[in-house]
Amino acid sequence: MSDWNATRDTIRDFLLTKLIRNPRLKLGDTDPLITGGLIDSFSLVEVQLFIEEKYGFRPADIDMTVETMDTLKQMVDYVEANRPQ
Repeated sequence: MSDWNATRDTIRDFLLTKLIRNPRLKLGDTDPLITGGLIDSFSLVEVQLFIEEKYGFRPADIDMTVETMDTLKQMVDYVEANRPQ
């Protein structure tokens, strides 16, 4: 499994179990999370802390917006582009 897929699966699991609290929900890569009402914008702080703990870097506060973090794909792309190697 590629790093991107592994990251996607890990973040999806976090979103479904900790934020949405419905692990059986079928969450697609491009399903809108905030604009779709699955999580609220305040949940991005929890996403930010999860990324820091799991991937070893803290996403910049200015990057934690609906425009950049509204889908699972956006979150995974961000982590893959910014995490330490």
